[in-house]
Amino acid sequence: MLLLTGSDVVKVLDMSDCMEVTEKAFAELASGTAVMPLRINITPPDGLALYMPAYLKGMGALACKVVTSYKNNPVKHNMPTIMGKVLLQDPETGDVICIMDGEYLTAVRTGAASGVATKYLARADKDQKVGIFGAGVQGKTQLWAIAVARNITKAYIYDIAEEAVTKFIKEMSIKLNLEIVKADSPEHVLEEADIICTATTSPIPIFDGNKVRTGTHINSVGSHTPNARELDTAIIERSKIIADSYEGCLNEAGDIMIPIRQGVIGKSHLYAELGEIIIGKRPSRADDKEITLFKSNGLAIQDVATAKLVYDKAIQAKIGTEVEF
Repeated sequence: MLLLTGSDVVKVLDMSDCMEVTEKAFAELASGTAVMPLRINITPPDGLALYMPAYLKGMGALACKVVTSYKNNPVKHNMPTIMGKVLLQDPETGDVICIMDGEYLTAVRTGAASGVATKYLARADKDQKVGIFGAGVQGKTQLWAIAVARNITKAYIYDIAEEAVTKFIKEMSIKLNLEIVKADSPEHVLEEADIICTATTSPIPIFDGNKVRTGTHINSVGSHTPNARELDTAIIERSKIIADSYEGCLNEAGDIMIPIRQGVIGKSHLYAELGEIIIGKRPSRADDKEITLFKSNGLAIQDVATAKLVYDKAIQAKIGTEVEF
């Protein structure tokens, strides 16, 4: 069995490759060749454990990601609050052939899904500007993926943490060879950006949806619990909504669930799943004035496809540690 550390994963995982396999995974989900049971939640004392299995028949990928969230870890154990590992199996024998760290993998695969959504849903203009809400790790991979999907000429970053914004600009401007500027306010982002991403931890809406310009594409990735939302009812009502999965949006996404509870929209307001757009089952953007919105909750198929990619590239590069049981 191969063991891959976080640094091993970083060495082999590139955004463009991850977007390619992520697109295939969503296509399999829409075509019926993916098996993805509901993720299992267990709540030990002081923590939450999530088990996310999936099987992609076409890609020959079988795996389960184990994610934990223990809020007291930093103080009590000097460990991160959130940790993850992926167990990759041989679909022919069922044997676990690799265990890899899941932190960087999760960040990149989440960005990759938004990159794929941007590819299919954002306007096809030659030069576009991006606005990112949230200067954390996820904001970085979101910008990276969008820059792969579209020709981006400038980016705006907004976060209430000044230090995080400074670090974001320094790191990502070099990584992407892109001009990135600090946005003075949420309204500043809305005025400038053709593509917007929300990747914050805010439990309440972070901007006025009535002020979003027509033709904007939005990737919403930060909120993923029933009572928290980054987006207000106004922008949900104005947008053509594409879900990573209907089930996830209707059971986990406060951005969608709260407007439904308010009676402002119904379940039918969800236009399509991303996979349906990819395989051509549903048309994409209707015109350049439409506001499109991709709601991402995170699916096990993304982890499985990315884990298979990482494993194959690690074998090719001859990195990692082989162990015998």
